[in-house]
Amino acid sequence: MTKLFLKRKITTRIANGHPWIFANEVNEVDGDIEPGATVEVYFHDKKFVGRGYANPQSQIVARLLTRDPKEEINEAFFYNRLLDCWNYKKKLGYEENCRLVFGEADFLPALIVDKFNDYFVIQTLSLGMDLWKPAIVSALNRIFSPKGIFERNDVPVRELEGMPQQKGFLSPEFDTNIVINENGLKFHVDILNGQKTGYFLDQQDNRRAIRNIVRDADVLEAFCYTGTFSLHAAHYGAKSVLGLDISENAVAQARKNAELNNLQDVCKFDAVNAFDVLKLWAKEGRQYDVVMLDPPAFTKSRENIQKAITGYKEINLRGMKLVKPGGFLVTASCTNLVQPDLFLQTIEMAAKDARKKLRQVTFQAQASDHPIIWGMENTNYLKFLIVEVR
Repeated sequence: MTKLFLKRKITTRIANGHPWIFANEVNEVDGDIEPGATVEVYFHDKKFVGRGYANPQSQIVARLLTRDPKEEINEAFFYNRLLDCWNYKKKLGYEENCRLVFGEADFLPALIVDKFNDYFVIQTLSLGMDLWKPAIVSALNRIFSPKGIFERNDVPVRELEGMPQQKGFLSPEFDTNIVINENGLKFHVDILNGQKTGYFLDQQDNRRAIRNIVRDADVLEAFCYTGTFSLHAAHYGAKSVLGLDISENAVAQARKNAELNNLQDVCKFDAVNAFDVLKLWAKEGRQYDVVMLDPPAFTKSRENIQKAITGYKEINLRGMKLVKPGGFLVTASCTNLVQPDLFLQTIEMAAKDARKKLRQVTFQAQASDHPIIWGMENTNYLKFLIVEVR
């Protein structure tokens, strides 16, 4: 087996458990690195670090799967690791819908598996993990006997690993428009064409957090996508809910979800540019009891972090101006590069410019089925904040 020996001077990140080995951290290679093949990694003093898969075409030349020198990487490894993931998620109370595998945070780097009841959607985001796709599918079939498995590998990051974007069935074909249950509501999930894997499971715990503040309230949601927060607001007793999204398809899906739950009289949706509408309505003096903001990621590049911060400050400033005194702002960010402390600073700056006083109700991360590993910043990506606005 090919061996990688690390440089003497490397960050403590690897010693502290991070699974990524960057190409510039490798001092010596003993053998040829076959793209996707299993390799062993050692410190400069020949002490064993771990075993994982490699790709010389990637900046991340190796990703560790195990630090146990006795553990082999084979089909049994993937079966056992997936079974561990399932047992862990069940302990947390997730059984019907959950992120079964959250990449590095579930000790399977570059693998995403979402469970939608009896259907599974997977993403293999590196070459090494992609080569183990048959083993992953086999393990899912053994553990769950699912009704269907689908891959949503239509993501640009695969191209950095020299792989094509693709999507398709990894099981006999099935109807990819399914319905799931969440917090007493039903939602359509478009596995084939929906964003990411078809549905945002990472907010499922946070959607419950609004249940008290929306009762008898007039609610506005910007960037509503398919209406999950809006429908939760109606379900929890809002007087009226208006959801805004620039995507006609998303709004059509949101209306379908409202009808599915008999909430179409309370929940209305418009396909508009939320940035423009928030600015206009703030000038017009419109007011709501609750304003919810859940925009898509503003940047995936470190070079554009400042633009992302400016964007978050602007939409939250506009959102605060639309909140009645004593009302609530619900705001979120899924931009991984904007860490929690920076997000809170941005909200604070927006409040000063809007001349508003804030009282924090709750500040949370993503749902617990998306674990956070200390020392791995990319696993702590979602920020969810509720504040009273005065």
